[in-house]
Amino acid sequence: MFEPGHLHITRAALQPDEVGYDLHIRYQVSETDSGPGMQFTLEGDVNGQAVSETFDLPKDKAYNFASEASRRLEKHGLPKTTDLHAMHGEYDQMFEDIRHKLGMKSGDPVKPEHLQ
Repeated sequence: MFEPGHLHITRAALQPDEVGYDLHIRYQVSETDSGPGMQFTLEGDVNGQAVSETFDLPKDKAYNFASEASRRLEKHGLPKTTDLHAMHGEYDQMFEDIRHKLGMKSGDPVKPEHLQ
């Protein structure tokens, strides 16, 4: 379920070998070392293991929030094969909300040091 500034995603583990999760991804505009950006907070659980992580992404990397969130959630047991982009359209809504909040447009430059 999406609302501006917050995405809640859940998946029940239906089989013993599956991973379930109940996650809240909250975000707000923040000031990073590189200027304006977005602060993300991950809270909830992955297979019953509590998750509480906060991270900042500069404006030109904020669009890559799902990859960064996935990387962090892997430490809590989320399989690498989990695709957070497949969130039934909520990903697209969150992406557009982030672009709007940061005033981002297609073709905006990316700092070379952020490509590494």
